[in-house]
Amino acid sequence: MSDQLYNNEIAFELGSKDIDESKQGNALTLERPSNVAPNGKKFYIESYGCAMNFSDSEVVASILANSGFDSTDNHLDADLILINTCAIRDNAEQRVRMRLQNLGAVKKKKKGALIGVLGCMAERLKDQFLEQEKLVDIVVGPDAYRSLPELVFEAENNNKAVNVLLSREETYAEISPIRLNSNGISAFISIMRGCDNICSFCVVPFTRGRERSRDWRSIVQEAKDLFDRGYKEVTLLGQNVDSYRFSDDPKLVGKKLLEAKYEDHVVNFAELLEKVASISPLLRIRFSTSHPKDMTDDVLEVMAKYPNVCKHIHLPVQSGNDRILGLMDRSYTKAWYLDRIAAIHRIVPDADISTDIITGFCSETEEEHQETMELMSTVRFDLAYMYYYSERPGTPAAKRLKDDVPEDIKKRRLTEIVALFRQISLERNQENVGQVYEVLLEGISSKSDKHFFGRNSQNKGVIVPALEGMKPGDYVNVRIASCTSGTLIAEHI
Repeated sequence: MSDQLYNNEIAFELGSKDIDESKQGNALTLERPSNVAPNGKKFYIESYGCAMNFSDSEVVASILANSGFDSTDNHLDADLILINTCAIRDNAEQRVRMRLQNLGAVKKKKKGALIGVLGCMAERLKDQFLEQEKLVDIVVGPDAYRSLPELVFEAENNNKAVNVLLSREETYAEISPIRLNSNGISAFISIMRGCDNICSFCVVPFTRGRERSRDWRSIVQEAKDLFDRGYKEVTLLGQNVDSYRFSDDPKLVGKKLLEAKYEDHVVNFAELLEKVASISPLLRIRFSTSHPKDMTDDVLEVMAKYPNVCKHIHLPVQSGNDRILGLMDRSYTKAWYLDRIAAIHRIVPDADISTDIITGFCSETEEEHQETMELMSTVRFDLAYMYYYSERPGTPAAKRLKDDVPEDIKKRRLTEIVALFRQISLERNQENVGQVYEVLLEGISSKSDKHFFGRNSQNKGVIVPALEGMKPGDYVNVRIASCTSGTLIAEHI
């Protein structure tokens, strides 16, 4: 949740779950190893889509820095322009295509400039980019970023520069990410890659490959290094963090790894979360995303035990109807989901819950749509990302299900879901009025230089009046004086 919600009461997006439509530019100063000579070239990178893409861009920046590149926040100055893409919905891909057309002007003005497409869209479309999009010189999938310097060399010599090979081992564990556009307060840490949940509507397993977890020691060390550098908050990232499992034993793979215990030298997500939380009580820990079928009580118990583990869980439900959940291959029922919600309220009673909802999925009836609305009223989500179904080529749903709900009905159902959420969100925020929260200040409000914005442990955006001496990175205790449906407005105690 961001400061933009101060004067915008809608804490959700109608067609996109993007952190931002794009994160443009990057840090101007790169810390390069002393034995790496600058090559006189600059790169520029934009990231679209989920938090994992933004985290990947920081890995890419590190790889390029170690190959002698400098960075620029102006694409007109760049020798290498990279677009880290999202393929989760068609509108995300269309935005990338439009952006590529805009960036193509750079190649006309700067001789030798190269354009590369990274990430999920690169993996899905592969060398079609080189064949159909004449502007693109380099295509790199999420598991092939180490090959980027070699691909740049190939493209400079007018050779085909494509690497979209998926890996069962790559985690980039030993690469120290360069924090692009960082506020110096919050940072992402990728703890795993890929996904083994083949939800019928989702392209992620096909663009990011099979699930594999990163060595827990490298994760803890990265979090410790960030804290030592002054960061106050880290977010542990994975497509499904609840399925994190790491072992040094090469024999523990697949089903054997899933069934192994801590005594077998296996670290699961609850244990990883506790190890990171133990670094310092002054380091806030967030995580995303949880899967309802895998979220266990031991994770909730760690959340309850450590005050610095933030009291917020993102638990996508997608639908409130069991038949639709079955068609989605979500591997749980509505009753199971509500049991997990009850466990959250029982073990972490002060936790806020956010979700994802898809309306208009294949063959969804009006009655099934109403079941989703009823579930929303029951759970009363604090934040929701809501969309109508968009068929993605290559997914199980596209192969075996008919996208037969008319678009006008999809849009009408989405409007109803959004309206209900807006009402619930306002009521939930009104319940916070009068409460005292610790808020981590992230920056000056974009609406007023007399206010800071930050977030409480529950991940709600809070506007705080500025006082002399206050600065980003400070923790402040405030009382909530008023609210909108998207933001809490605080006063000093």
